Amino acid sequence: MNEHTLSQRLERVAANIPAGARLADIGSDHAYLPVALMRRGAITAALAGEVATTPFHAAQRTVRDNGLEQQVCVRLADGLAAIEPHDGITAISLCGMGGETIRDILEHGKLHLSGQERLILQPNGGEQPLRQWLMHNGYSILHEELLRENRFYYEIIVAERTGPVAYTAEQLYFGPLQMQARSPAFLAKWQRLLQQKHKTLASFEQARQAVPPDKWQAISQQARWITALLA
Repeated sequence: MNEHTLSQRLERVAANIPAGARLADIGSDHAYLPVALMRRGAITAALAGEVATTPFHAAQRTVRDNGLEQQVCVRLADGLAAIEPHDGITAISLCGMGGETIRDILEHGKLHLSGQERLILQPNGGEQPLRQWLMHNGYSILHEELLRENRFYYEIIVAERTGPVAYTAEQLYFGPLQMQARSPAFLAKWQRLLQQKHKTLASFEQARQAVPPDKWQAISQQARWITALLA
């Protein structure tokens, strides 16, 4: 993967970034996503934010090698602190991190959000707490998709702030739009996870040490939800 050829996962993220956006790609790594979109003329400006020096320098190199120093700004900063008011950001992408990490970045960086940006999020697991944060902060989920790449399932969540929104516990767990669409990848993912839940419950029964009741109840509840979903 490079700025010329994005992974399938990043191509799907790219497809959900509005045309002509001013993009902040937080945790940009090599800045492949903003540079690819800039090269295609799909966005008007971009910011690549990195908290670690090694990927920060890698992002600088990618931008420099493509002659995009005027259009793509690379900043060393913690999360959304990379965004400055004059950037006029209209879309924020956070990809390839755990859902809890993305949630924490959004929570800690709330002051840097105008509420007008589209959020394009690609969590590696931990989708439930991320959806919970979106709901509690008045973000509606506009689009969700799930794809399988290199034996792993990846989810993409697109959200915008609309005001109060309410999702059920099951919708937060599975994804409200995913539950409606029931794509083959979505059903395959949950069939596999149901098997894992059953194995976990079986291991609890054989465990010599007592498993905390709340943990047992949570896994049992999830197994019931998945069974009902697949019925």
